[in-house]
Amino acid sequence: MKKLLYFMKDYKKESVLAPLFKMLEAFFELFVPLVVASIIDDGIILKNQSHIIKMCLLLLLLAAVGLTCSITAQYFAAKSAVGAATGIRYELFTHIQTLGYEEMDTIGTSTLITRMTSDINQVQNGINLVLRLFLRSPFIVFGAMIMAFTIDVKAAMIFVVAIILLSIVVFGVMFITKPLYKKVQAGLDTILGTTRENLTGVRVIRAFHQEQAEYEKFFSQNEQLTLLQKLAGKISGLTNPLTFVIINFAILVLIHTGAVRVSLGTLSQGQVVALYNYMSQILVELIKLANLIISVTRAMACFNRIQDVFSIEPSMKEGNEKSTNIRNDVPAVEFKNVSFTYAGGGDHAIENISFKAMAGQTIGIIGGTGSGKSTLVNLIPRFYDATEGEIDIAGENVREYTYESLRKMISVVPQKAQLFAGTIRDNLMFGCPDATEEQIEEALVISQAKEFVDTKEGRLDAVVEQGGKNLSGGQRQRLTLARALVPQSDILIMDDSASALDYATDAKLRKAIQNMKRKPTVFIVSQRTSSIQDADSILVLDDGKIAGKGTHEELIASCDIYREIYETQFKKEEA
Repeated sequence: MKKLLYFMKDYKKESVLAPLFKMLEAFFELFVPLVVASIIDDGIILKNQSHIIKMCLLLLLLAAVGLTCSITAQYFAAKSAVGAATGIRYELFTHIQTLGYEEMDTIGTSTLITRMTSDINQVQNGINLVLRLFLRSPFIVFGAMIMAFTIDVKAAMIFVVAIILLSIVVFGVMFITKPLYKKVQAGLDTILGTTRENLTGVRVIRAFHQEQAEYEKFFSQNEQLTLLQKLAGKISGLTNPLTFVIINFAILVLIHTGAVRVSLGTLSQGQVVALYNYMSQILVELIKLANLIISVTRAMACFNRIQDVFSIEPSMKEGNEKSTNIRNDVPAVEFKNVSFTYAGGGDHAIENISFKAMAGQTIGIIGGTGSGKSTLVNLIPRFYDATEGEIDIAGENVREYTYESLRKMISVVPQKAQLFAGTIRDNLMFGCPDATEEQIEEALVISQAKEFVDTKEGRLDAVVEQGGKNLSGGQRQRLTLARALVPQSDILIMDDSASALDYATDAKLRKAIQNMKRKPTVFIVSQRTSSIQDADSILVLDDGKIAGKGTHEELIASCDIYREIYETQFKKEEA
């Protein structure tokens, strides 16, 4: 709750004025039954038309003032709710950006999307309703009871009993449904995860003709969520009928009691009508309050889920060291007995890795699927922290650098080419907003992307759709590589980033990188021996361990695994 108040701190005025104006509306509304009673007792019964007209004008005035107060309250409530939701969304997004790959892997993308969208929307609706109704409804309920006491004490006791019974119903339903709504939101996470997985992998699903299996899986999960929502809805749905039963029974008792007391001359007809109107007001407000309780219960469950994400602390702590230039006298990158285990992974993904990469060198990394190639290079820019050992860049432990300074020294071309909606220029300048035209053009030439960019209408201003879906796989890979080359970083990591390129384009790319004026330290992860055979040093990984290290010729002679990979890709020359 304190966290929620923190997000509303910039809207203190609105958070006070919204319920205040609602209270004013309720205050004027409580006088309506008394005015109606006066019309009956002093106007209709006494046939005093001037009094009836005056009281009707007073009713119109009360309605106009109430409407004005209601609109004003709605404005302030909406402003506060939307503002708080905006703050939560911004803070949550910022917090997610501080989380490491380990936390992101554990939480899951679908869960975070639900938190950012559905959960925050529920919280926003909850805040809006609370500001408008949380004080108004109880004020009307207890105000109507107090006004009933001013009319007749004996009749007002019916109000007391009714309100006690109604409170038991409302708060009982809230207590039961709160955990159910939390489970409903968790079910939405599962549905979103399945949907996202299906949409992302739709080509694979169709290629293997698994549409029916995926449909059945989705149907099962959707059915479970539906049953849970029905259960929560049924329990919540009891609120209105139980409220109606209690109120209508109370009205029956009130009319009976009122009729008897009118016969005895203790009450007037107008006073009975006023008591009936107060009971009707209580009915309306308790229905509103019941719906408010349901919405607030759901909003609280959602905010608790958001709070769970806020409570996750990044496992990696940022250092204070600023970036330094890569020098020739110390290794640009050095691994010292490095081992790493994924969260909940059990065994080491890589184990006891040691090597040095000097400034300007090209390091090739090859191995079978799951041998730890991507894991190894992900440790260099500190996407993960090594479980054991130490990784140094320019002679300093990577843990000592700030994230900004560390990643300014490193450019990464990920395994999966990822582009953003915008233009080609926007994507190329993503990591270097102040890049010059010369830097961009040079990056296009080196990455072999210039040839197809030149054919695009508008060239650099050509539109790139979300995920680069209007480009081929090879075009996406080349633009992703160009984006990494634009900042002209000291270290370039290419994580199997040429898999969609043909051998000729791949060869041109490697030659262009070798001939770069500025010589970065290059790490090339590849499944192709042709992509790394010209590297200064090649690391052969097998089951997370280094099985061989050296040049292409040395490994052909000394490493069985490397030789086997090479021979499967190239036919042996006849003796």
